[in-house]
Amino acid sequence: MSWLFGLNKGQPEGPPGLPVQPSPPAGGSGGGGDKPKDKWSNFDPTGLERAAHAAKELDKSRHAKEALDLSRMQEQTTQMEHQSKMKEYEAAVEQLKGDQIRIQADERRKTINEETRQHQARAQFQDKLARQRYEDQLRQQQALNEDNLRKQEESVQKQEFMRKATIEHEMELRHKNELLRIEAETKARARVERENADIIREQIRLKAAEHRQTVLESIKTAGAVFGEGFRAFVSDWDKVTATVAGLTLLAVGVYSARSATAVAGRYIEARLGKPSLVRETSRFTVAEAIKHPVKVMTKRLRSKPQDALEGVVLSPSLEERVRDIAIATRNTRQNNGLYRNILMYGPPGTGKTLFAKKLAVHSGMDYAIMTGGDVAPMGRDGVTAMHKVFDWAGTSRRGLLLFVDEADAFLRKRSTEKISEDLRATLNAFLYRTGEQSSKFMLVLASNQPEQFDWAINDRIDEIVNFALPGPDERERLVRLYFDKYVLEPATGGRQRMKLAQFDYGQKCSDIAKRTEGMSGREISKLGVAWQAAAYSSEDGVLTEAMIDARVDDAFKQHLQKMDWLHGDESGPD
Repeated sequence: MSWLFGLNKGQPEGPPGLPVQPSPPAGGSGGGGDKPKDKWSNFDPTGLERAAHAAKELDKSRHAKEALDLSRMQEQTTQMEHQSKMKEYEAAVEQLKGDQIRIQADERRKTINEETRQHQARAQFQDKLARQRYEDQLRQQQALNEDNLRKQEESVQKQEFMRKATIEHEMELRHKNELLRIEAETKARARVERENADIIREQIRLKAAEHRQTVLESIKTAGAVFGEGFRAFVSDWDKVTATVAGLTLLAVGVYSARSATAVAGRYIEARLGKPSLVRETSRFTVAEAIKHPVKVMTKRLRSKPQDALEGVVLSPSLEERVRDIAIATRNTRQNNGLYRNILMYGPPGTGKTLFAKKLAVHSGMDYAIMTGGDVAPMGRDGVTAMHKVFDWAGTSRRGLLLFVDEADAFLRKRSTEKISEDLRATLNAFLYRTGEQSSKFMLVLASNQPEQFDWAINDRIDEIVNFALPGPDERERLVRLYFDKYVLEPATGGRQRMKLAQFDYGQKCSDIAKRTEGMSGREISKLGVAWQAAAYSSEDGVLTEAMIDARVDDAFKQHLQKMDWLHGDESGPD
């Protein structure tokens, strides 16, 4: 309704359908520009006139009521818009308050997190400082202890030095006193001797005269007695004859006793003494029986027949064959038959010597081991020594298994090999003593090069057995055998300083068997000893899987090196 009162003078708006009134002149009515302006100076009185005129026109208009309703509706719409804006403003205010509360909560949470982080950092820093202080205290204490220990050691060294110095000083004083005492005694004795020199010389002269007189009288008495006895003996011919006969019988008795003693000694040596060529035997010598009778009897009682293949690992075919030989040998001894001579050949360390010992024990026989390398150095004595071996073998009541290791060292071909006359004579003696099969001894030869044997030696061999290198199955059995013997039994026994780490022992033995291809039984047994030595050399005595693998790798490298040397020797110089 502001247009009725002229409040909007710039652009007066009237109700629709009414004529627009022209705006009054700028100067207003009356031109009172020189009068002072007050608060009513801007009031336009013509507005009232226009309002009155407009009211009259409105009353006269047929749309007055609609204009009034429209104006009222516009006013209500304006009020509703203002209320809507107020509500929006209030909602914005509430949202602003919620945002402020959320922001305050976030700020409070951040503040709490920051305070927590600072507390944690402070606690960690304090803990770090405490640890540093504790470490500093420990270092100071350690330095103090080391300083005290050093001072104690220095004190002990000083005391020991002072003690040694005191002892040396006492010894020096004692030595000086002893020298002074000896010097004083010597001077006193010399002074006494000088003072009594005449008396001493007189005593010596008297003693010499008395001794001379005694000797002369003894000679005279002995000569007189001997002369009387000799004259009486010569004058009596019966005494002369009896004396001559007694001396003759005494000489004959001495000679006979010496001859009988030599014959008995040779007989005892042939029966009980061990020949010089025999290195090892299960028979006992007289000296051993006299020195250890209980031990000899106990060992003899315990030497019961055993399985010939106990502890011997061979291939199935070879095991079956040597078992047949063992059974035949045992039955031959029980029936007092003739033994068969055997040749065992193959690489070193394949079980030839071990089987020979087991064969003798299984058959209930004695065994003796000699090596062919001991024959050649004996020279001329080789023939006698060889006969002694076979004479000694023939005296065994249980039968003797004579094992000759490295037999090719002296049983070489006489037609092509250049051998000395002494070695040739020794070979002939060996051929003479083994010309026929015997019921007293069994000959077992072992060689790595049987093709070098003399043909007469081959003629005396009844059975040839080849001991080859162990296969995969035999290697695994050998590895398990020596692992139990040298590792498991000492580790579980508790009497030795040895422990075993935890791992799959069976799988490890299988792996080692695959890695030791080409190695002999002796090399695998040495591998077991190497494992044991590795455990003993460690600080805690524990044998680990890594230590076992390291020893296996070293052993296999050494085996390859030996094979290279062997092939180099076989190929010869270029």
